[in-house]
Amino acid sequence: MAENGKRRPALEGVASAERALTLLSAFRKGDRALSLAELADRTGLVKSTIMRLAISLEEHGYLAREDDGAYRLDAEVLRLGTIYTQSFRLGAHVMPVLEELVARTGETAAFYIRRGEQRLCLYRVDSPHLLRMHVRVGDALPLDNSAIAQVLRAFAQRPLPGYVATLDLPIVTMGATDPHTGAMAAPVFGPGDKLAGALALSAPVIRWTAEAQAAVRPILAEAAAALTRRIGGEMPERPLVAAE
Repeated sequence: MAENGKRRPALEGVASAERALTLLSAFRKGDRALSLAELADRTGLVKSTIMRLAISLEEHGYLAREDDGAYRLDAEVLRLGTIYTQSFRLGAHVMPVLEELVARTGETAAFYIRRGEQRLCLYRVDSPHLLRMHVRVGDALPLDNSAIAQVLRAFAQRPLPGYVATLDLPIVTMGATDPHTGAMAAPVFGPGDKLAGALALSAPVIRWTAEAQAAVRPILAEAAAALTRRIGGEMPERPLVAAE
């Protein structure tokens, strides 16, 4: 038995596995197939290394090679993505909340999570209006100064930073990501007061007058609190912020 206080030795990743994952991550939304030169440019790997990695990835169904020599993602990637989607039960709780928000406000509702220095749109229900911001599920946007990004940055930290006590929730920003679009966001928490994501509404700035914002803000705040309860979380008390 290991002695109390004895630390495990630090472990390092496997370089070849990291290179293979880098190769798969080179594919972006909209790509059908990438040439060897494009893969080398995006990954920084030499072509001979890419070709060796591609052989193994082809054998396991992650890549397929086209007749012209270009590479595309293969069925194993879809299989794993489907398993992930089916196992991610958060959607069963989030989607009804988004649908209700759209029904009550007439604006687009979405749920974002933080992925590194990006915000990922995990779920979304579009406004019935033709004029709306066109973000799709799976789109990753920067952690800019938008209301959504501010929520993901501030409430992911523990203890909460001191400035959180001064935030007027839900946070509202106009034109932070797109000059014609406004966003409104509130945090949603899971078990252990851990941030689950940001519940957000977006609308063209021409529709979000001061009166419209005032009407929508309590609806979004109520929805964020309800979703927090549904997924087993609890809204943290503001006094839990770190001392400045």
